[in-house]
Amino acid sequence: MMDIIAFIKQQFEENGHVAYGEHISMGEHMLQSAYYAEQKNSSDAIITAALLHDFGHLILELPEDITENGIDGYHEDVGAKFLAPYFPKKIIDGIALHVQAKRYMCAVKPKYHGQLSQASQDTLAVQGGPMNLKEIADFEQEPFYKDALQVRLFDDLGKNIELEHPDLTHYLRIAAQFVV
Repeated sequence: MMDIIAFIKQQFEENGHVAYGEHISMGEHMLQSAYYAEQKNSSDAIITAALLHDFGHLILELPEDITENGIDGYHEDVGAKFLAPYFPKKIIDGIALHVQAKRYMCAVKPKYHGQLSQASQDTLAVQGGPMNLKEIADFEQEPFYKDALQVRLFDDLGKNIELEHPDLTHYLRIAAQFVV
């Protein structure tokens, strides 16, 4: 079995520079999401899910303009599937469901859509838009949907150009305790 922490670090170093669409890199966005989770005294599992929520983008290696071309890379599924052998379901669901959490929030809290960044609004369209009633009910049946909602809110916050936060090593130490 591979050393998943070393692999995550490598992916941040090799692919974390990819543009996120928020004037920061994908790696910076993920670190900021983990930082905000930590600042809100979230559990280490939520901090880890926030750090890794966009990991699928790092390993997909798709062009940065896929959204403009109406393409959804399903990064949440790719990341969750890749990381599932290494982390518990609570963390994997935070990753796998963070896009669904955005769709859910847009459906149940209409003002939420207007609070999204332009890039998040743009991706929402290719990700299916706000959920319908059946999708809302199905989402609420997921055992860790509330954790995914927390990860989503930290995802929304992690877009600050000048934020200072601990480095990747700090967050990888937190994540390492969960490796199975």
